[in-house]
Amino acid sequence: MTEITYVRGDATAPQGKGVKVIAHVCNDLGGWGKGFVLAVSRRWPEPETEYRRWHRERAANDFGLGAVRFVQVSPFIWVANMVGQRGMRRGSKGVPVRYEAIDTALGAVADRAAELAASVHMPRIGCGLAGGKWSRIEPLLERRLLSRGIGVTVYDHG
Repeated sequence: MTEITYVRGDATAPQGKGVKVIAHVCNDLGGWGKGFVLAVSRRWPEPETEYRRWHRERAANDFGLGAVRFVQVSPFIWVANMVGQRGMRRGSKGVPVRYEAIDTALGAVADRAAELAASVHMPRIGCGLAGGKWSRIEPLLERRLLSRGIGVTVYDHG
């Protein structure tokens, strides 16, 4: 089975050859303004624009936990906006991360990556503002992506 490659760097500047999908986690409230999404928006306006439109028109589409929208930002780079977090704040119901939603979304990312013959690139999804644990995310990557032979690179900033 393929292994996750860990590198220091910026997930919005994915390394390697070929088509790449940058996967990241969004919340289910339509908010885009903290964390990794800011790095995405600094590089490309389209993922934020598409996410906000998707949320605004949610009564007529699939927006919700576990859903994914793929936005092509260059000939060889796609951004996968994955809805994997309920709300934005830690509170009485715990942390915002929803592992089941991330698992579902990663299934869709795997399908698209396979169609595109792409590798998948990401920060440590679900572990920053969403409050998740990498020890819960890593097995999802193994099951959904690595088991299908899809290369995964995880970027640690700094």
